[in-house]
Formats: sequence, structure tokens, C-alpha cells
Amino acid sequence: MLPAATPFAPHGAGAIADLGGQTMGTTWSVRLVLPPGAALGRAHACVQDALDRVEAQMSTWLPESDICRLNRAPAGWHAIPAEFFTVLRAAWELARDTDGAYDPTAGPLVDLWGFGPRPRRGAAPGAAGIAAARARVDWRRLRFDPDANRVWQPGGAELDLSSIAKGYGVDQAARALDALGASHYLVEVGGELRGRGRRPDGHPWRVAVELPDDAGMAALLALDGLCVATSGDYRRYFDAGGARHSHTLDPRTGRPVRHALASVTVAHRACMQADALATALTVLGPDAGMAYARRHGLAALFVSRAGDGFESAATPAFDALREE
Repeated sequence: MLPAATPFAPHGAGAIADLGGQTMGTTWSVRLVLPPGAALGRAHACVQDALDRVEAQMSTWLPESDICRLNRAPAGWHAIPAEFFTVLRAAWELARDTDGAYDPTAGPLVDLWGFGPRPRRGAAPGAAGIAAARARVDWRRLRFDPDANRVWQPGGAELDLSSIAKGYGVDQAARALDALGASHYLVEVGGELRGRGRRPDGHPWRVAVELPDDAGMAALLALDGLCVATSGDYRRYFDAGGARHSHTLDPRTGRPVRHALASVTVAHRACMQADALATALTVLGPDAGMAYARRHGLAALFVSRAGDGFESAATPAFDALREE
């Protein structure tokens, strides 16, 4: 599977440094122009450290992460790291704005459908199991104390931030490069990207937003102070009972989305927001998702399956960013 958005421009002759590593169950890469006096090893360590902090706080695959400890905690107020608080609060606000189409408490559904750390099931869960999991999913049960970075665990709430933490990791990696003095770079974590500045030849960092199933390019974007993230039904799924069950779950039904959308790509100034919004718009679907995106002035591209091919629809804000 190719990333939804991949580096499009060729290497500059010896002027661009390439870094890479592992994080959050996927890979990360950086292409940058090293600032004067900066060492490549130092740049690598700064990015890896930033991503490691995000993983240690928000990965449900690490039993001793902050999010896993909060999921096991009894009812009551619990202090969490500031970064974790920021991401969880942003996820909660998006849940509120989408009336629960996006929900950071959807962990029970993620586990039930086999898209979390528990073993993958060979068949879709039954109605009773879905109903039991849904009973534990409700963003409205969370409460926040911003003065002390505390969150109210109502008891039994199971958080999952997999649809926003990766984007936040991109932002944190970029901040680490900023602190190092880098002004020109392209950061990528699992297909989500953030660009700043330009290549040594003066051209912007360009990325190709690809159609699902290797069906070609949907759009070309230039990233300078801009991020791009994609949610799609072709990334993680399993087939059972003659149906494709996507990892994009609708918290309101407890089931994978069933509409014709194959992918949604969002461009935004913050990758955390682009990541979460791409998931939220996918859950909302082609009509309600487009209406939400246009109402909020979002740059979004919707790709739907149509027969043996795909149809694309973009918001005006996304069309304004397209490169020829």
C-alpha cells in the first residue's frame, strides 16, 4: 500500500538530507536542508525523541503508556501530561462539533472489531457485542480541568487517539526541527505530512495525493507551512461475510462506515487537525462530510468509489491549493 500522500519532487544534488525511523507502529521520514552547524545525527535524535514522547503518552499498543494507564484508572480526576491533555481535548472538541461522528472514547469498538492491540477476529462481531461496546462509548462523559491538566475518567471509558496522535506526532517532529534551527523540511509519519520552506532549488515541497488502489494521482499540492492527512477504507480492513470491514468505525452505529467514500484528504495548518478531520469527514460520509467541510472552510478532497473507478469532489479551499 502506498501512502496517501508521497514526496513528489526529485532529490536536490547532495543538498537534501534524509532521515527515517520507526514510530507508532509505522515509519517516519524527514527530508531537510540542514541548518549551518547542525549535525545529521542530532537532527535524527531530536525527531525520534519527539515521536517517542507522543508514543509513550498516547499509544494503546504500549501497556504502560499514559493513555493505557488512564483507561485502566478508576472513576475520578486524573492528571495527565500536557501534550496528552492537548490532544485529548482537541479530539473531544471535534466530537462535540460533529455530534459524535468522531469520538475519542471509541476504544471498545476498536478492540471489538480487531483494529487495536488485541488479536484480529476472523468474523464481524454480533449485534449483542456491538451494543455492549457502544454502551461504553460517549465523549460527553469526559470532563476537563485545564488549570491542572486533569481529565475526568467516568469509569470504564477506553480512549483511543490513533486517528489524531500520528498527526500530532508530525507537528511535534516539525517543532523539534524548528528548535534545531531548520527552516526547510518535509516531515512524514505513516503517510501524513507537514512541509516548511523550500527545496534548495527554490521549488516547494510537492506531494502527490494518490487515488486508492494505485489508481493514479488525485491532486498535487505544495506544502509550505501546510499539512496533509488522508483517511481511507483501503488502508486497514478485513473481509468477512462477503463484505469489506474498514478500520474507520462510526461511533454512532458501532460499525465500519458503509458509504461509497474510499478516502478523504484534508490539508490544514496543523497536522493534528488534518489527521482527525480526515477521519471525521470519512465517518460523516460524502454528503454530510462535504457539507461540514464547506461550512467550516476546510480544504478537503473526497474520493468515492464509482463502478470500477473513482470520482473526486473537492471543497473550494482544497481547489485553491492545487498545483498544476
